[in-house]
Amino acid sequence: MSKEIPYKIYLKEEELPRYWYNVRADMKTDHCPILNPQTLKPVTVEDLEPVFCTELAKQELNATDRFIEIPEEVRNFYKMYRPGPLVRAHFLEKALGTPAKIFYKFEGNNTSGSHKLNSAIAQAYYAKEQGLTSLTTETGAGQWGTALAMACGFFGLNLKVYMVKCSAMQKPYRKAVIETYGAQVIPSPSDTTEVGRRMLAMNPDSSGSLGTAISEAVEVAVSTEGTRYVLGSVLNQVLLHQTIIGQEAKMALEKYDCYPDIVIGCAGGGSNLGGLMAPFMADRLAGKHAPHFIAVEPASCPSLTRGKFAYDYCDTGKVTPLAKMYTLGSGFIPSPNHSGGLRYHGMSPILSQLYHDGYLDEARAVEQTSVFEAAKLFAKVEGTLPAPESSHAIRVAIDEALKCKETGEAKTILFGLTGTGYFDLAAYMSYNAGTMSDYIPTDEDLQKGFEGIPKLEGIQ
Repeated sequence: MSKEIPYKIYLKEEELPRYWYNVRADMKTDHCPILNPQTLKPVTVEDLEPVFCTELAKQELNATDRFIEIPEEVRNFYKMYRPGPLVRAHFLEKALGTPAKIFYKFEGNNTSGSHKLNSAIAQAYYAKEQGLTSLTTETGAGQWGTALAMACGFFGLNLKVYMVKCSAMQKPYRKAVIETYGAQVIPSPSDTTEVGRRMLAMNPDSSGSLGTAISEAVEVAVSTEGTRYVLGSVLNQVLLHQTIIGQEAKMALEKYDCYPDIVIGCAGGGSNLGGLMAPFMADRLAGKHAPHFIAVEPASCPSLTRGKFAYDYCDTGKVTPLAKMYTLGSGFIPSPNHSGGLRYHGMSPILSQLYHDGYLDEARAVEQTSVFEAAKLFAKVEGTLPAPESSHAIRVAIDEALKCKETGEAKTILFGLTGTGYFDLAAYMSYNAGTMSDYIPTDEDLQKGFEGIPKLEGIQ
């Protein structure tokens, strides 16, 4: 008989995971190799070292080690805000009148208000250990930029953040927090880089994209002594670090003899969903009983649901390696009315391969007015104002719970609440005022991005 489940389930500090889980070691088909943009050959650690810290380059290419030890200094930092709670959404269940049991893994217990700090502190640690003095990065909605500013502030590293221009305009207080931790924020595209100047020459009023911001950050990193570039999603190393989320969630559920029937996560580049579902995906890959996995993305940036599974550049300036992923084309620019993150043109190579092979069961694209409707209900009944990104997962969790109401099935639903929405009040104001609109790109809009996907002779 299962135990009575409290509102919040906390692990003990000593139960904090000691290892990150590398799902690549268990995948039936590893994702296609990342390619050097000059040679079109699989990248090596040596190829990546001018861009990434050496240890992170090794993690990026590691397809064999199932578990990688979390450095003790990183694990001690985690203890300031981890283990994070697993919350039973009793009030949401009651509001919906559903027999479903709804759980969410909350990752907002830090100043960044998101899960991004899990990888930021690891990447800053490896940079410090290597003797570097500075890092560069990009950020969309600002959670990653804030988290990395916190991590760099902790380790005494300089940081330059290229923030997607429309997000920088929408979220000035994110900029204030990032600068409080000592980092510099530059709206992208900017006139501080060759890539940025080229983008502005083509479109002086560009609202920016993560692909462009990545190009600017990489350009500065490779041309500045003692500096490397770090990324907050998409990369294998980032999904690796984020597996601490799913490991904690699985251990917490096991304490109450629970196992999810459905696991739901928002999906932009893949760090949140990948981290949450990884230990449950290990069950699927081992042939055991496993949940139904759902990736939720914005209808305005639908890489999984409408993108192409192809080799593409990871940035708009086409200076980064090429990855086999679901992509809208590196030149795709999301509509400026899109609120929050989840703006990246591509999807993690790991998640892309799992989706292509059918292990990641389903992808859904949802419109932002529907997302904010779900966010507002959640805020009213559960007491936390959710980030727009996480609210995509809330939307589909509610939809699945309502299906249970219709069928009478008491399914167990787990989703990731990756952060809080207190820096997203302009979007909430727009929704409350009825001025928020939905934008779904037409096939013609998407075709413009697809035309920029490289055609590689002899490479599938």
